[in-house]
Amino acid sequence: MVLGLLLAVPTMTYSQHFDAKSILRARQNGHSGNLYGSNPYETQDDENQNGEKQDTTKKERKIRKPLESYFFSDSIRSLNNFKWTVSREFNRVDIQPLDTTLTDFRIDYPFYREDVGDMAQGALGQTSLPINYFRRPRYFDFVFASPYYAYTYDMENVPFYNTKRPLLRLGYIESGQKRFREENFNIMLAQNVSPTTGFNVNYKARGTRGLYDWSRTKNHNLSVAFSHTGKRYSVHAAYYNNHIEQQENGGVVGKWAIADTTFQMPSGVPMKLSEAEAKNIYRNNAFFITQTYGIPLQRMTDEDFSMAGLSSVYIGHSFQYSSWSKYYTDRRATYTNERDHRDEEGNFVPVTSEYYDNWYINPIESRDSLYERVVSNRFFVQAQPWSRNSVVSTIDAGVGIDMHTYSQFAMDDYLSGKYAKKKQTSYFVYGAVEGKMRKYLDWDANFKFYPSGYRGGDLDVGAHLALTGFLRGHPLVLEGGFSLNRRSPSYWQENLFTNHYKWSTPLAKENETRFEVKFSIPDFAFEVGFNQSVVSDKIYYGADSNVAQADGNVSLTGVYARKDFRFGGFHLDNRVLLQWSTDQDVVPVPLFSAYLSYYYEFWVVRNVLRLQVGLDGHMQSRYYAPSYNPALSAFYNQRETEVGNYPYLDAFVMGKWKRMRIFVKYQHVNKGLFGNGEYFSLANYPLNPGMFKIGISWSFYD
Repeated sequence: MVLGLLLAVPTMTYSQHFDAKSILRARQNGHSGNLYGSNPYETQDDENQNGEKQDTTKKERKIRKPLESYFFSDSIRSLNNFKWTVSREFNRVDIQPLDTTLTDFRIDYPFYREDVGDMAQGALGQTSLPINYFRRPRYFDFVFASPYYAYTYDMENVPFYNTKRPLLRLGYIESGQKRFREENFNIMLAQNVSPTTGFNVNYKARGTRGLYDWSRTKNHNLSVAFSHTGKRYSVHAAYYNNHIEQQENGGVVGKWAIADTTFQMPSGVPMKLSEAEAKNIYRNNAFFITQTYGIPLQRMTDEDFSMAGLSSVYIGHSFQYSSWSKYYTDRRATYTNERDHRDEEGNFVPVTSEYYDNWYINPIESRDSLYERVVSNRFFVQAQPWSRNSVVSTIDAGVGIDMHTYSQFAMDDYLSGKYAKKKQTSYFVYGAVEGKMRKYLDWDANFKFYPSGYRGGDLDVGAHLALTGFLRGHPLVLEGGFSLNRRSPSYWQENLFTNHYKWSTPLAKENETRFEVKFSIPDFAFEVGFNQSVVSDKIYYGADSNVAQADGNVSLTGVYARKDFRFGGFHLDNRVLLQWSTDQDVVPVPLFSAYLSYYYEFWVVRNVLRLQVGLDGHMQSRYYAPSYNPALSAFYNQRETEVGNYPYLDAFVMGKWKRMRIFVKYQHVNKGLFGNGEYFSLANYPLNPGMFKIGISWSFYD
C-alpha cells in the first residue's frame, strides 16, 4: 500500500527548494564547511588577527549558546535572518525567504504574487478568488472570511523569525487623491533574545477610501508571535487579530457603465447597493500554542550539535482558540439600470430593481449577525528512527478534537431576547511518514480520519514524491502528487437564517480526487505542471446565490507553465494557465489566463542603487466569471454576464538603495488606449481605473 502511495504523489514544498539554494548561497559567501555551520555568537579567544596573544587581564566574554534546533539545517543556520511558519498538526516547520529584494515588491495586491493571480472585486483589501481552481482556499472554519484569504492571518501563516540582530521593517504605499486614496501600511519588528528564543510583531493596514461609490474598505491584521527552538524543547505561540470593514456597493448597475460610458470620476459610476448603504464587519481573535519535547534514544555526546542526526522520539501538544463574527447591515433601496434592454425601436429601456428578492426578518433594514468559535486540541507523537535526513526520517501519529460553537439569529430569538447557540464536536486521528535519500529523493504520505462526531466519516489521504537529478550542476526536479478527500459540508452551507437568505437542508459529503505532476529547473526559472481533479457532489452557490449541490461528477484539468527569460538586463517573466471544466455552471473557469512581467534591470551606482523599469500585465479569456454576494460573503456562479479578453497593464519604476526599496507606478496604464473597455475580472465588479502609486520599504538593523 505504501508503495502505491509513493507512485503518485503532492508538490514538494518551497522550503525544499529554498534549502538547496541556501546551501549554494552559503558556499558562495564563504561560510564555514563545519558540519553544523559557523556560530556567529562565538568569539575567538586564543589569538587576534595579527597572531598575538590577547590581554588575559581583560574579562573573558561569555560564549553564547548556538542555535541547536533540529528544525534547521546548516545552510539555514548560516543565514543572518530567516523566517518560518509552523504546522498545526505535525512537528514540522516550513522555511521561507525574507522579502528584502526587488522581486515583486511593486505588487501591492498580495494575490498577484502567486501563479496567474486572482479574480478580484477591484480595490486593495477587498475580496478575491484565485483564477487557478487548484489554488482556491478550501475548508475555512469560518467560510464567510475565505474571500479575504490573501490578507488574513491564520495559524499556519503567522510568521516566526530568527535574526542575528534586531530587525525593523517599515513599508507604506499610497495612491490617488486623498478623498479616494488606497493605502497600504505595514510594520514588522523581530528580535532574538538568544539564538534559540525570539519574538516578533507584524501589523498590516490595507484598504481604500473608495474609488467607486460606497466602496470604502479597511483591512487590519496583527500577529504577535513568540518562539523557542531549543535542542530538545520547542514552543511556538502567537496571538493574531483580523478586523475587516467593507462598504458593499453590489457592483455596477450594468456593464455599459464601464465599457460604454465615460464618467468624470469613478465615484460617479452607478452601483446597485450604494443607496442601500450595505456594509460588512468581520472580527477575528485567535491564539495558539504548539509545544514539543524531544527524547533522544541514543546517548548524546559533545559532538552531537543537535538531535537531527539521532534516533529520537518527540511528544507534543497543539492548542488553538479562534472566534470569528460577521455583522451585515443594509436598508431597503432600489437601483435603476438606464440601459437594461432595448425596445422594438432600438431605444434603451430603464428598469428599476432591488438587489435582494427576499426580506424574511425586517422589510426595511437588515442587521444580520453570525458568530463561530472553535477550540482545537491536538496530541501527537513523532518518531525519528535514524535521522531527519534518512530514507524514513519521521513517522507521525496524532489525535485531535475540534469543538465548534455557532450562533445566528432565529425567529424564536424574538421571544428569548438572545441568540441560541449550536455546538458541534469532531474527533479525528491522523498520521504521516516522510523521508529523503540524500539530495535525490524526497517523499511523504499522510492521512486524517474522523471516526465519529460532527464530521464522522470524513477522510483525507495524500502523498508526494520528488525526484531530483542534475545536469551540469543544475537540478532538474520531477514531482508527483495525489490526494483523496471526503468532506462534510460546513455548518453554514446547511444552516443559515438571515434577512435575505435562509436554508436548512442536509447536504451530501463532497468527494474529490486530485493528481498533479510538475517538472521544474529552478536555476533557469522554468516550471510546467499538470493538475487533474474529479469532484462529486460539488457544493456551490448558484445563479440565484442559494447554496446548491451538483448531481454527479465534475472534472477539472489545469496546465500551468512558467518561464523567465533573461537577455542581459532584460527580463521577460511569463506565467500561463490553461483550464477546462466539464460543467461551467458548477465550476466556471477561464480557458486561458496569464500574468506577464517585462522589465529592464540595471545598476545606476554599482552595489548601491539598482533599478527596474517595465510593465506588468494580466488577463484571462472571456467566460461567465463568478460574481460576489455581500450578504452571503460568497462568490456565486452567475450566468448573465461574460467578462474577459481585457489586458490590464501597470507601468513601473522600482529601485533598491542599500536597505531601502522604492517604486512608482501607474496602475492600469492602458485605460482608454486599447482593449474592449470591460476591465472586469469578477462579474459586475470593475477593477481600478488609471491610478498613480508610490511605495517605500525600509529595513533597519540595530
